[in-house]
Amino acid sequence: MAPLDTASAPGPSTSRLAFLDGLRGAALILMVVNHTARWWIDARMTVGRYALIYVTLTLAAPIFLFLVGFCLPLGRARTSGAAESLSGLARRLVPRGARIVAAGLLLNLIVFRDESILSGGVLQTIGLTIIAMVPAMWLLRFRWAPWVLLAVAIAGYVGFVAAYPALTGFVQRHPLVGLVLFYDFPPWPWVSLVLVGLVLGSAWLDAHRRSPEAGARWLAAAAVSGGVMVVAFFVYDRVAATPMRFGMRRDFILNHHWTPRPVALLWVLGMVLLMLAASYWAMERHRLRLPWLVILGQTALALYVLHQVIAYTLVKEWLGWRFEAWPRFWLANTAFALVLIGCGWAWRELRARFGRTRWPALSRHG
Repeated sequence: MAPLDTASAPGPSTSRLAFLDGLRGAALILMVVNHTARWWIDARMTVGRYALIYVTLTLAAPIFLFLVGFCLPLGRARTSGAAESLSGLARRLVPRGARIVAAGLLLNLIVFRDESILSGGVLQTIGLTIIAMVPAMWLLRFRWAPWVLLAVAIAGYVGFVAAYPALTGFVQRHPLVGLVLFYDFPPWPWVSLVLVGLVLGSAWLDAHRRSPEAGARWLAAAAVSGGVMVVAFFVYDRVAATPMRFGMRRDFILNHHWTPRPVALLWVLGMVLLMLAASYWAMERHRLRLPWLVILGQTALALYVLHQVIAYTLVKEWLGWRFEAWPRFWLANTAFALVLIGCGWAWRELRARFGRTRWPALSRHG
């Protein structure tokens, strides 16, 4: 399954897992609010506005990146779990990753015209990590592979922590290279989160294939683990009397962009696991139908690009609209969300009528 637009087969399908679409849709909403809170308000940075920006920043993109890895193993369902060859994985994933990188470059060209078209972004990182996951996906056929991949993920993040002082000077001396490789959720260290998602997605798929109940128990354990992480995060902040508990200055800032320090990882990973489990319990176990959220999730790649064109280029630059008062801000965001849902529905219908879906499906029972 493709990240962001994972399982975007047009129209409703009983073979789909709605909770992944729902979680992806929720991440898109968080990202939209993060952008509008920065682009649609010109007033001073209040505590409430700063907290809103930080919380949405620390959840939206990490959920997308986690789902990149979590959803990739689900593509094995097309072959009843048969292992793909390395060349087969490359043929399936490399073009997909390249298309997403191209979408990121196109976004730079259309929206962020004051920056280099080569500037890195979330889409570029997603596309590159999909390509990088080809050997990792191939290794998953071996029993020892999950532990090795987790070790690589940890080593990648620890290496970034150790290299951070040197990287700070490097991006100042080499600004263009810094824009390409270390800008806005760069591949290093965020590929580590994708690897964690890949290992956990493979483990959940194995449990889900045994039985839906086993898959549900796996997610319950994930929820407990996530809850412990989030509690540990708040306990640490209270004991250590952290001066800025929800703020970027507590974490790494490289090239003016955020990466969590080890303690903040408890918040990020914990909330991702909690939201994954909550989405499953709401939409799969309790059959809560949220078609509008599913539409957002199924068309998230297209809407990721479109919402920035609307929010930044159209509303902020061309129209010059601002929503300084909170009631107007939330009313504008609600209207914006409705527009995006309508655009997502139209995109899905157009793909159903005129396009051939490229996304694999997962049967309800694996």
